[in-house]
Amino acid sequence: MKKLLCLAIAAVPAFGHVMSMSSGDITVAGNRAKYELRMPAYEIAHVKEPERSLFEHIRFSSGGAAGRLIDKSCREDVSQGSYVCTANYEFPAPVEVLDVECTYYSVTVPNHVHLLRAEREGRHGQAIFDFSFTKSTIRFRPPTQIEIAAAQIGAGFMRAATGMAQVLFLASLVLAARGRREFFPIVLMFLAGQLLGALVTPRTGWQPAPRFVEAAAALTIAYLAVEILLLPDAGKRWLVAGVLGVFHGLYFELFLRTAEYSAAYVLSGAIGAELILLTIFGLLLPKLGRLAHALRPVQVSAGALLITGLVWFFARLKG
Repeated sequence: MKKLLCLAIAAVPAFGHVMSMSSGDITVAGNRAKYELRMPAYEIAHVKEPERSLFEHIRFSSGGAAGRLIDKSCREDVSQGSYVCTANYEFPAPVEVLDVECTYYSVTVPNHVHLLRAEREGRHGQAIFDFSFTKSTIRFRPPTQIEIAAAQIGAGFMRAATGMAQVLFLASLVLAARGRREFFPIVLMFLAGQLLGALVTPRTGWQPAPRFVEAAAALTIAYLAVEILLLPDAGKRWLVAGVLGVFHGLYFELFLRTAEYSAAYVLSGAIGAELILLTIFGLLLPKLGRLAHALRPVQVSAGALLITGLVWFFARLKG
């Protein structure tokens, strides 16, 4: 148990937040631009001198020349639970194409996502930044349908493939399945529940807060671990997978709400990534189990999942 606890405690900081996202808007007028950043207040709780640090990790340039930061200010919006910053930039020449480099993930958490919306003379552009995509060029022209589809499917794929909560839960789904006959119904019900959570929630008028989504995801991992450890012969795990999938769908509902992307594109990319990961886990975990049968790998893994989920849950509650 001591080893499991150490493993869990070591793992939790790496996960950061389930949904770590900020948004920004930049408006260009001639050779000047105004940038506004909105970030959940709890994201910057551990950031030293956030007003300085945040602006050191976003850079704007045009025509190879960097925009000069003229002034900046930050404040906490208590009513919205947000940390809001505004800044003004000046460029040597009128901006036609805007190059952006953003590395907020390096001062917040590794899975942080920044959504940037840009506007110039009525024309709009948008870019998403995370640890895998730190640079983008905004050309202020209407994107083609192919570009829209590729960008949004890719965004959904990356959110599913790089979100530690999602990857960890998919591994626990494979552990919960007791053979191929049970594996496929569990996977199908999980995906159905996820779609339900992502598509139906907006129609209810409910907008779950990021912290609730995080706590719910942590509990899904812990609950599935309890199923594996304490209810090894329990039936209808496919039903449990479907219910838990609804909570994971909230992650994508929150992303879709913030990014204003097409649900069809984003969710198709996410499901594609999840199917690939489930296939890999389904092939890999049984082989590891046979190699370490004496160590009772399913029980050990489930125990680690349980402790990680609970520690994570209470960490989110504490803030």
